[in-house]
Amino acid sequence: RDRMANFQPVELFNRGSVEERGENARMSNFVGAIALTDLMRTTLGPKGMDKILQSMGHNGEITVTNDGATILKAINVDNAAAKVLVDISKTQDEEVGDGTTSVCVLAGELLREAEKLIDINIHPQTIVEGFNLAASIARSRLAEIAECNADNPEKFQQDLTNIARTTLSSKVVRTEKDHFAKLCVDAVLRLKGSKNLDAIHIIKKPGGSLLESKLEEGFILEKRIGVGCPKRIENAKILIANTAMDTDKIKVFGAKVKTDSVDVVAEIEDVEKQRMWTKTQKIADHGINCFINRQLIYNLPEEFFASKGIMSIEHADFDGIERLALVLGGEIVSTFDHPDQVKLGHCDVIEEDMIGEDKVIRFSGVALGEACTIVLRGATEQLLDEVERSIHDALCVVTQTVGEKRIVYGGGCTEVELALAIDQAAQKTSGKKALALEAYARALRQIPSIISDNGGYDSADLVSQLRAAHASGNLTMGLDMNNGKIGCMKELCITESYKVKNQVIISASEAAEMILRVDQIFKSAPRERSHDPRYG
Repeated sequence: RDRMANFQPVELFNRGSVEERGENARMSNFVGAIALTDLMRTTLGPKGMDKILQSMGHNGEITVTNDGATILKAINVDNAAAKVLVDISKTQDEEVGDGTTSVCVLAGELLREAEKLIDINIHPQTIVEGFNLAASIARSRLAEIAECNADNPEKFQQDLTNIARTTLSSKVVRTEKDHFAKLCVDAVLRLKGSKNLDAIHIIKKPGGSLLESKLEEGFILEKRIGVGCPKRIENAKILIANTAMDTDKIKVFGAKVKTDSVDVVAEIEDVEKQRMWTKTQKIADHGINCFINRQLIYNLPEEFFASKGIMSIEHADFDGIERLALVLGGEIVSTFDHPDQVKLGHCDVIEEDMIGEDKVIRFSGVALGEACTIVLRGATEQLLDEVERSIHDALCVVTQTVGEKRIVYGGGCTEVELALAIDQAAQKTSGKKALALEAYARALRQIPSIISDNGGYDSADLVSQLRAAHASGNLTMGLDMNNGKIGCMKELCITESYKVKNQVIISASEAAEMILRVDQIFKSAPRERSHDPRYG
């Protein structure tokens, strides 16, 4: 007893560490996740609003976007649960390319419903079990209502176009979505089933209108041909390199040379020139008529290549060089002593062309026949950046649909149908788990509710009409956001990829489960810097 009386509390954590337990930890998670969801919900759907992201750096760059992944990457969040939502949005973007806002909003709505259940003393583990069961029911029903037109090439191509149109309808290009949907589908079908989007090159040229954007065969490089070199070459044999053309050259202005005579300096320069000349001769001995280097080529090698009738292109950036190697079927080399071991690139024609006011280099008849370039035109840099993000999303979704050919209907149609299936299962489920199933269904119905709210329509009226339609067996009814009423999604051609919807349900459910299981948060103190006696 005396020992207990003298017992002093033990400090388990370092000074400055923070610990949150039980209700406080759970409340912190819910508040952070729901706040992030409220930030993102206004960007959902075809009438969603945009956000301006402004850098606090010296140049104050701005980004105007409603792309969920772009917004979440740009904002720095301190809350642990909010970071989980940011991570699932990034996963969704990497996995399927679209649905980044939907997955964040659905996860937040699940947590909002879970908070209400915890307030009436339902244990988090019971809620997690119910949510897992609901997600399983939702995915089973999703597979049942999915359609597949893979046996009919014309119908399947129309499905791809409709999916691209639906994806682009919530983007900045919504007014020209038919034009861009056709561009994306044509580009993806050129890949012939491959998922390698590196073969589709996107370049942005300010000026003109969005409708002037076009799909070009082959590869377009935004560089210029060397001075004095031929401007057009047929049956090109191309050496792609990443080498410093001045490695043997002493930087005269940076080096210190002690000599009694200026003639010695001139001799040094002559030797340097001779070494550069030898290196360029080794390159020419590969039997090429085009040399592309990631780094600078400089005047002397350029003059040599021009005299030999070899086209030289310098300073092709690393991304450009990697794509060129893929498209032309060559390899990137750095040394030139063994020409027999080098794999050259090939194409039918290389020529200089004009896009807008800028000169570009066009590679036609490339080794990778499916390669193509999408040229985007628009009024401002910010607009072009957002168009590029929109096109990337559409390309990703169409590519995924080429692999997983099933489709589902959009406009809140799928969410209401899944919620109906979960509600029916809840009626047959006993115990508190049924409450979790009903909560999951309510969270799913929030998606069409938010979409109609963002369009300025009466969400309560529209969603209730939608529920009644689905309960009476009209499985294709969804929100017609152009007319502010419900309509047949099949007739309106509003379709979405099955894989995107499936991934949204998986990711949102797993994120909500992860956050619900937390009952303690530890924040470690930053490492203290030891005092350096040299600085007093």
